[in-house]
Amino acid sequence: MISRRTFNKAAGLGTGVAAASLTALQGIPNASAAPRGSDGSPAPTVPTVAPGAHTSFAHLKRIRAGVLDIGYAEAGPAHGPAVICLHGWPYDIHSFVDVAPLLAAQGYRVIVPYLRGHGTTTFLSTRTFRNAQQSVIALDIIALMDALKIERAVLAGFDWGSRTADIIAALWPERVTGLVSVSGYLITNVAAQKKPLPPAAEHNWWYQYYFSTERGRLAMADEQNRHDLCRFVWQTVSPTWKFDDATFERTATAFENPDNAAIVIHNYRWRLGLADGERRYDRYEQVLATRPVIKVPTITLDAERDPFTAPGNGATYRDRFVGAYEHRTLHGIGHNVPQEAPSAFAQAVVDVDRL
Repeated sequence: MISRRTFNKAAGLGTGVAAASLTALQGIPNASAAPRGSDGSPAPTVPTVAPGAHTSFAHLKRIRAGVLDIGYAEAGPAHGPAVICLHGWPYDIHSFVDVAPLLAAQGYRVIVPYLRGHGTTTFLSTRTFRNAQQSVIALDIIALMDALKIERAVLAGFDWGSRTADIIAALWPERVTGLVSVSGYLITNVAAQKKPLPPAAEHNWWYQYYFSTERGRLAMADEQNRHDLCRFVWQTVSPTWKFDDATFERTATAFENPDNAAIVIHNYRWRLGLADGERRYDRYEQVLATRPVIKVPTITLDAERDPFTAPGNGATYRDRFVGAYEHRTLHGIGHNVPQEAPSAFAQAVVDVDRL
């Protein structure tokens, strides 16, 4: 367990965690096995629910963790095995509004935090740099786990959430019992990002380049433009998901966070090498730039209708996962996997916990 004092060292004042990070790159664990419990029983089947069966969380909480006051939803028994569900952009905790009760019914303690710059998560100090580089967001979740006294958890996410879960699994595998990662291996190598993609792929990333301009920053700074831009992204990356106005508006309130625009702009500019991070996190970024392998039990999910899904049925990132592993493709599903296919997502969590 990393205490708050140790977290501060991990953020740039000490060397222990950096050493632990490097050990995560060594050794290859056992090959994949079918998801079964320690007694040999098969994993339970998660009930099928229609997307949108739930619209809210019963318990919304806040806790100080690291440099943040983190808002989060919680479901399930307080002493159950922990699952932390991580959203992306432009999304929020409601991506897991149907997943959480499914997992809670299986006995899991489900934690769904708002990432920095979203919803009720706020900075403790106005002086803190609004940094959104990848290692910082991962450290937010480590700090949250410490604050909640969660030693280990299944991490399950998509978009920014997949990247964050991948990083924690790579650098702090002792904190992760299993990983569910939509789109597979998303750890960013900033230098590699400078290499052009095929034109069709570049087209899908239009907003990344938009945000690198002053015009894009101004669009995100304007509340109405930000709202409309986020809805347009929903429509284009989830072409088969027929969400209604109320569904989008429940999430759109998370974009009213006063730091939302700054966090989103910094995240995408940093990925392209157009914005600096903080030097105290260089040690993590240097390790992540080597594309470290992930050794914890993992299930990767590809969404067939997600324009960001790489071709090859997971082959492009298969070598990054060297532990127990399964890959699944969700047909007819777009980018927001947990909200579009909650039962399949929840089943992956249950199954990875038994790999």
